[in-house]
Amino acid sequence: MEEQHVTPMIRKADGEVVVFSEKKLRRSLTRSGATEDVAGEIMAALRSRLYPGITTREIYDLAFSMLKDITRPAAARYHLKRAILELGPSGFPFEQFMGELFRRQGYAVQTNQFIEGKCVRHEVDVTAALQATENFIECKYHQAGIKCDVKVALYVHARFEDISRAAAKHEIGRMKGWLVTNTRFSRDALQFGACAGLQLLSWDYPSGNGLKDIIDRQQLYPVTCLTTLSHYEKSRLLRANVVLCSDLLDQPESLAQAAISAEKASRVMEEAGKLCSQRQHHGARTT
Repeated sequence: MEEQHVTPMIRKADGEVVVFSEKKLRRSLTRSGATEDVAGEIMAALRSRLYPGITTREIYDLAFSMLKDITRPAAARYHLKRAILELGPSGFPFEQFMGELFRRQGYAVQTNQFIEGKCVRHEVDVTAALQATENFIECKYHQAGIKCDVKVALYVHARFEDISRAAAKHEIGRMKGWLVTNTRFSRDALQFGACAGLQLLSWDYPSGNGLKDIIDRQQLYPVTCLTTLSHYEKSRLLRANVVLCSDLLDQPESLAQAAISAEKASRVMEEAGKLCSQRQHHGARTT
């Protein structure tokens, strides 16, 4: 009798146990730039390593390792969600990254501004002005598996309302409050944001225009995507305010300043260049 393939149950970062989806993983690989053949090769190699209770992190690590050996640009894109997490628990590099993301879309951006509300003074992570609209953006960095809940949305909205009341007094123009997170929003947070008029932006929200979509569309990849850099080297670049891969291409001297050898710097620059260039058909393997 032919042995039947049993789809294992896997454990997500938030502890939820779900059925493993080959379709979802394959879509994630091809979205990153892997060809269908490469995605199929990785899927075939993974099947023998899956077991009941395997974590999504373990599956990711296995797929990323194989993809990196085949095509580094696709591996760097596949690493994007983890790369955002690597911006650090302090939250400051994430705020810098979000400032750059809005700036590259044409906004006039300032970070870490103190703004007087009607009741108290507020420190705002990012202010972004475009077409007579002032946007006040609160950035909330979370570890993997932790959702941004409704309590955070309520708090951010209350702060924005206090700023709005002070602004109305001075007849300042149109204003919007934003809450941005690197993970996802809870259902209640989404419901509250829609009801209260609070703009929400997360890894995959709004659908088709979440962080992952904007980053891919605008080629705004953080340096933490790069597979040729160590964690320590990425940290040195972030401390020097080199946040985007495009920053590296504009400031190649920053690699030497981060104590990265000339030989390694050339590989880093090559990977950053391929990552930031327009996507092409990945017909050949590139390392």
